[in-house]
Amino acid sequence: MTLLQSQTPQQVSELESFTYDDAIVRKFFWATLIWGLVAFLVGVILAVQLAYPQANLIPEIAFGRLRPLHTNAAIFAFAGNAIFTAVYYSTQRLCKCRMWSDKLSKLHFWGWQLIIVSAAITLPLGITQSKEYAELEWPIDLAIAVVWLGLFGTNFLMTLVKRRERHMYVALWFYIASLVAVTILHVFNNIWIPVGVVEFLKTGEVSSVSNLMKSYPVYAGVQDAFMQWWYGHNAVAFFLTTPFLGLMYYFLPKAAKRPVFSYKLSIIHFWSLVFIYIWAGPHHLHYTALPQWASTLGMAFSLMLWMPSWGGMINGLLTLRGAWHKVSTDPVLKFFVVGVTFYGMSTFEGPLLSVKTVNALSHYTDWTIAHVHAGTLGWNSFMTFGMLYWLAPRLFQTKGIYSVKLVSLHFWMGTIGILLYIISIYTAGITQGLMWRAFNENGTLAFPEFIETVTKLMPFYWIRAIGGTVFLASSLIGAYTLFMTWRQRPAKYDVPTHQAPALTKYYDDGPPPVSRLTSNAGIGHAGDRFLQGHWHRRWERLPVRFTVWVVVAVSIASIFEIIPTFLIKSNVPKITTVLPYTPLEIAGRDIYIAEGCYNCHSQMIRPIFSETERYGDYTKPGETIYDRPFQWGSRRIGPDLAREGKTNPNAAWHYDHFYDPRTTKGSIMPSYKHLYERDINFAEIQPRIVSLALLGTPYGDAVTNAEEMAREQARQVADSIREGSTVTELVDNLEDKQVVALIAYMQRLGTDLTRTPDEAATEEGASE
Repeated sequence: MTLLQSQTPQQVSELESFTYDDAIVRKFFWATLIWGLVAFLVGVILAVQLAYPQANLIPEIAFGRLRPLHTNAAIFAFAGNAIFTAVYYSTQRLCKCRMWSDKLSKLHFWGWQLIIVSAAITLPLGITQSKEYAELEWPIDLAIAVVWLGLFGTNFLMTLVKRRERHMYVALWFYIASLVAVTILHVFNNIWIPVGVVEFLKTGEVSSVSNLMKSYPVYAGVQDAFMQWWYGHNAVAFFLTTPFLGLMYYFLPKAAKRPVFSYKLSIIHFWSLVFIYIWAGPHHLHYTALPQWASTLGMAFSLMLWMPSWGGMINGLLTLRGAWHKVSTDPVLKFFVVGVTFYGMSTFEGPLLSVKTVNALSHYTDWTIAHVHAGTLGWNSFMTFGMLYWLAPRLFQTKGIYSVKLVSLHFWMGTIGILLYIISIYTAGITQGLMWRAFNENGTLAFPEFIETVTKLMPFYWIRAIGGTVFLASSLIGAYTLFMTWRQRPAKYDVPTHQAPALTKYYDDGPPPVSRLTSNAGIGHAGDRFLQGHWHRRWERLPVRFTVWVVVAVSIASIFEIIPTFLIKSNVPKITTVLPYTPLEIAGRDIYIAEGCYNCHSQMIRPIFSETERYGDYTKPGETIYDRPFQWGSRRIGPDLAREGKTNPNAAWHYDHFYDPRTTKGSIMPSYKHLYERDINFAEIQPRIVSLALLGTPYGDAVTNAEEMAREQARQVADSIREGSTVTELVDNLEDKQVVALIAYMQRLGTDLTRTPDEAATEEGASE
């Protein structure tokens, strides 16, 4: 039997038979649900820990270590598996073919779950790069590259090449953009030097597991911060936005049984989003040591994002024209409608927060946290649950969902949980921002002690915990409903056979439809073809060319922003009094990172009057040239520490505070008693100094004498603690304990600017 492949009668092709691989979709389906529950549970634990700090029971599940586990579980485990569920189901149908390789599909599934488990093990152990959404250390980074591009990317792109459907539907465009952009972002943000490899090449052995897993980024200070937020913002763009838009463009029309509202709007939405989004990252660094031209450029493109983002939202919601009556009775459509609405709200608020005057108030506050959760809970989770409910009867081959009433209960409880969460935290964030910048009539800070803002937020933190618990409970109801639907499956799944003709070599789209607009305007045939998207129809049947154009669109912005930031020396002027950290301070800094202190404390004073009054002189670009990784932070649950060594150099105070933070009334910081019991591993300091020296840090004798130098400074810090501590009992062999290294780092922060050039030369000479 033959079937015409085009409007040219000579072109015919025989029908081919094939089946779809729904087994892999079912695997990702269950992984999405399981990891989603884990992510939500960890989120509730974190919310309780903020409201009730005694819930920080042991170091491995304290807030600082658990918070990156929550974000990674929510983004890469829950949302990631949801993306793969959508891609593997819809791509096969849209291409009318099975995935190119069943083996790659299975390797992808198990490889991704192994990465998630690795994250769940390493992050609570304090093995982290400390860069938001990119905390996982170098061996896991390599595994992500292999699984994402080598397994998933190869399988997906080859499926497009071997497809039987001529034109690539809009959902596939967004999947391509996600694959391309995430690959570029992941590779360039994760260029590092592994300490364990350096140590092994130098000595033939690795001194510790910690060194084996440890790495330092090639970027430092301003450049590292820029690269991180180029990655961080666009991880949201191309992992939490574009693939979910692909999901929307496939599953929403399916659920509504309506075609997408506008094909032309889809084209405009896609290309403008892909081109503009990548420029917006620097708006996360307003008023920091990043050059103003970069953050202003990020703001400008963030404002432009309103147009394509709302174009996508409008295209999604107007797809329901003629089907709105179904929303009241179909809970799946309820999830999709509210999800798309939250997308519109979040993509309105995002550009708003990029405006410098708004950002001056919102940055470092819980306002940003509320914004992020409105997007992830409202947009990502509701779109995911809508997809899972639509898929369940089809994947499990049942007559329908187990209980429509339970699905509706899930929807309403989830909505209430989200609203409780975000409204309380929006209120907390705005309260924080206003209190930080409030002044009395006499020109002094109205709330000079940071702890005053913390105590004000406690009621909101409790409401957040309640809202998160309600959302978790709703998800458990959803999991139960899906499980019971699965239990109604047949004893053996039916695997239907489909038929479609293979693609022929030649193809003609035929003449474009004549539109009233172009014919009346006298634009002519060529202009009409352009306005009707005829040029794009051609691209849609050329997946390789389409992918190349996506690479170009993503790369242009990256090149224009990154190259000037790295090549213009005036962006980061050197300060002669800024010296590298000592070996002990490096050890302390690594402990600070391992404990997740960066999740609560920033080290970046903005040139805003209220901040300089509270913390001291604003942060200069040249201060952080030896910071690998940077520690500017994105949130202040505790005060900024950029000048801590100058404003609070008392080692004994830090010793008492780390042991029992409750000596500061109202503090919600967990205790770090374990640092008083654990010894510094002095042997692992030397390879770390050598690694940093290879990256250009000017270490003299420390390259060969780091351990001795660290021990000497540890003795000095321990002696100063013994002289001044009045609250906490001193531990034996104090100079060997990790708390001493951490205190050494605290004492160093912010002191470089206050030393004279002569003092700097003396200290530099002493270190050599």
